[in-house]
Amino acid sequence: MKTRHVTLSPKASFSLSLFAGLIEEGRLRKGWTRDELADRVGVGIVTLRQVAKGSPRVAIGTYFEAAALVGVSLFTDNLDTLKREHATQRERLTLLPKRARRQPQDPIDDDF
Repeated sequence: MKTRHVTLSPKASFSLSLFAGLIEEGRLRKGWTRDELADRVGVGIVTLRQVAKGSPRVAIGTYFEAAALVGVSLFTDNLDTLKREHATQRERLTLLPKRARRQPQDPIDDDF
C-alpha cells in the first residue's frame, strides 16, 4: 500500500506537535509504557509511536482517545458541560447555510 503524504501549514504542524507532546507528557505522568497506552487506546505500538511524533497520518480520533486517557483536557473534563457545549454548537450550525457558496466576484472594470 502506498503511503500518503500529508502537508500541513506551519501553524497546524506546530499545534499537532504540541498536542503529541501533551499526550506523551500525560503518559509519562501516569507511569504507563507506550505498549500500555497503545492497548488502552486500541491501536498498535507503531501507531502510538506515530502519535508521539505528531504524525498527521494518524486518525484524529486516535489522538483524542489517547489524550482523554492520559488526562489531557480537550475541551472540558465535565461530561455534562461537554454535552451542553455540543448542543449549543449544533444550534449555531442550524442557523448557518447548509453549504458554502463561492462569493460572486465584481465584474472586471477594464475601461481605461
